[in-house]
Amino acid sequence: MIPLVKVGLPDKEVLMPALEQVLYSGQIAEGESVYKFEADFAKRFALPTALGMSSGTAALHAALTLAGVEAGDEVITTSMTAEPTNVVILQLGAIPVFADVDVNSGNVDPQSVAALITPRTKAILVVHYAGIPVRLQEIAEIAKAHGLPVIEDCAHALGARYAGAGIGTLSEFAIFSLQAIKHMTTVDGGVLTMRDRTLERSAKKFRWFGLEKGIPRTEVDITSIGYKYNMHNVSATIGMAQLADIEARVIDKHKDNGRYFDEIIPKIPGLDVSRFDAQAEPSYWLYTILSDDSSDIERRLHDVGVIASKLHRPNHLHSIFKPFVNELPNLDEYYRRMVHVPCGWWVTTEDRERIVDALSKG
Repeated sequence: MIPLVKVGLPDKEVLMPALEQVLYSGQIAEGESVYKFEADFAKRFALPTALGMSSGTAALHAALTLAGVEAGDEVITTSMTAEPTNVVILQLGAIPVFADVDVNSGNVDPQSVAALITPRTKAILVVHYAGIPVRLQEIAEIAKAHGLPVIEDCAHALGARYAGAGIGTLSEFAIFSLQAIKHMTTVDGGVLTMRDRTLERSAKKFRWFGLEKGIPRTEVDITSIGYKYNMHNVSATIGMAQLADIEARVIDKHKDNGRYFDEIIPKIPGLDVSRFDAQAEPSYWLYTILSDDSSDIERRLHDVGVIASKLHRPNHLHSIFKPFVNELPNLDEYYRRMVHVPCGWWVTTEDRERIVDALSKG
């Protein structure tokens, strides 16, 4: 079966010697490998800064905290995402306010965001779902008009671009996931970036119990809550090996397959695909097909050895989010019609032709 998602690692000849070196170096916790990885990641994706974290979720927790979100505050967000995006808001004691989505992409709809802003709103959290950038220009204009920070969850969108700039560079905060099945993995991990570099010191303390590295433990003074959210040298070493060829080996192949499907699938009667802002260049972590019979697509592709799935459950359907549910008609329609098919680095030319052939016969 062609899987919907798949773990991708560098060649063994590149990765294993580097891992052996760090594992037996005597320095496997946070150290120089982490700081080198952070510098390399920031340079590779043209970010203002990059802080390695234990997960994308930890990075998001840090971003929300640095944005000033506290208990009782409202965060405008999306239900069409993996659950951790919104569980983190609850961990802060804040209130997730679910905006409706653009029915053509599954991304948060700027008009819905604007209508939900209240005096209690503290931040706008957007998710570039399936690797398609949200309508960032409109979101930024709304946020600026109300003096609100934007936090981009780029977990699906490493290597995507918007208005000619790398994703994650256009808002106050952005986070990336390096979890097992993302474009790039460090087994687990994440990256936080922020436009205001004066917050970097606070972010580093937040990821390490409120302690500041470089000061003797007998002299340091904790002044704020922190967590054990740091990246370690082993994950960072995997990350540096990944960065050596991540575009050519992984991201470019996702984009090539996604663009192929963009061209071919809408020509098949009864099928459509995600539509997005002309300024957006997706990185296609998943590929989304829209159909009035998405379950039939799943069955037909399964018959030819291809996994297709809706993958995520809208968060507002979970009991823990029931107190925050509002009407989301576009999301309901999008979720009814959508189904994801694989388009990653492991999908060959022959594989994608097999997918198209099966859909054409449907």
